[in-house]
Amino acid sequence: MDFFLQVLVTGLVVGSIYALVALGFVLIYKASDVINFAQGQLLLIGAYVSLTLATTYKVPFFLAVLCTLAASVVVGLAIERFILRPFIGEPVISVIMATIGLSSFLGGLIQVIWGTETRTFPQVFPTAPVHLGPVAVSQVYLWSLGLSLFLLLVFSVFFKYSSTGIVMRATADDQNAALSMGISVKKVFGITWAIAAVVAAIGGILLGNINGVNSSLAQIGLKVLPVAILGGLDSIPGAVLGGFIIGLLENVAGGYLDPLVGGG
Repeated sequence: MDFFLQVLVTGLVVGSIYALVALGFVLIYKASDVINFAQGQLLLIGAYVSLTLATTYKVPFFLAVLCTLAASVVVGLAIERFILRPFIGEPVISVIMATIGLSSFLGGLIQVIWGTETRTFPQVFPTAPVHLGPVAVSQVYLWSLGLSLFLLLVFSVFFKYSSTGIVMRATADDQNAALSMGISVKKVFGITWAIAAVVAAIGGILLGNINGVNSSLAQIGLKVLPVAILGGLDSIPGAVLGGFIIGLLENVAGGYLDPLVGGG
């Protein structure tokens, strides 16, 4: 029973991060009907940038995270402006192929800059585990779960009540109607990609603190795609629910079938 509770907690933590990263898939799909196959590389860039700032340049961890999020906004805006905007009006498959090409390019660039060996973040969270009944849980897991849930709540409130969120929802529902109301669809696309890059970076930082950072972390992007599909590619609540379902199934099944598979 204790082992089941242990893998259950791990599944909740990993599932919450999956849900956060899947949010980027959903936002881009809702806004432009495009699946972003480069989401995993955006996740990996965020992890490596924050790791480099914290270890090489000795920037305090939380300041490194803020700098990474700012850099992610720039990367997301640049991708939308210089790579995807020229495809406006082209068939959707052309844009999807562009994201696949972007994924390959970023993956190669990441390996050239940072290599493939696993790197670890400096110790940020206390090492002493927290005992939840019979289960001992690492504090990095609890922090990751709490932060993921908090950010999912923040983004939900943002999309539902903020003026920018309402504009984004209107654009996702009907681009032509949004244009007729004076909404800049190009601006909305830019904001969407910026947010997608930010949530990917946060997911990369959280996973990097749990398992370390290497090039295989980008595979999380493809692993999260079924999460978005399970929950519905145009549904934010569905992405959240799908993330938890996939995370729980992966870790519970992996824990019993092969303990080396569990833990994301």
